[in-house]
Amino acid sequence: MARKKNITKDNIISWYMEFVLENNHQPKSVFSFAKENNFEEADFYKFYGSFETIEDAIFSEFFHHTILILNKSEDYKNYDARNKLLSFYFTFFEILSANRSYVVYALKRVKKDLKKLKSLKTLKTEYTKYIEELNINRIELKQETLEKIQNTSIKESSWVHLMITMKFWLDDISPSFEKTDIFIEKSINARFDLMDIKPLKSIIDFGKFILKEKVNFN
Repeated sequence: MARKKNITKDNIISWYMEFVLENNHQPKSVFSFAKENNFEEADFYKFYGSFETIEDAIFSEFFHHTILILNKSEDYKNYDARNKLLSFYFTFFEILSANRSYVVYALKRVKKDLKKLKSLKTLKTEYTKYIEELNINRIELKQETLEKIQNTSIKESSWVHLMITMKFWLDDISPSFEKTDIFIEKSINARFDLMDIKPLKSIIDFGKFILKEKVNFN
């Protein structure tokens, strides 16, 4: 049988996700993976150097698809930073939910510390760049070194927040993951209110939600 030609990176991602969901492990080798899907092994290496780079690319694709959807909305373009970030989260987690079986497979190995997962490396780079481009209002420190520290702190804390939200979502068994939606709204509002030094009402509201749900961040 003639091997498939004009293989795309999306083909390889699709076949890879299908394989790991059916077998609960990576293919034994690139050779066997290519043979099973009837394409030349060399075509794999046109796009990816290993299965680990595919896993990294999958989460990056989730991010890119989120941004693509958001940029099609005229309303989104006119939102302030808070509402842009809320829109990002709701859209990103809709995409994760549509691919939940794969995401659970990919993350369950290091669920207690997602920051250590290599397949989230590119996602972190792209997400923290997105955070920087939101131009979130912050305290004017009028000192270059302190400004840089503050910028880094906002990006790193935003990444930690995304990881905490993903862990919450992994544990969420509510219908349509409605508790995750509540977590997203309350936590992002609390973070923005804290950065803007606004009244602490939303922070207290979020704290009450955390206590009620007995969220474990360890």
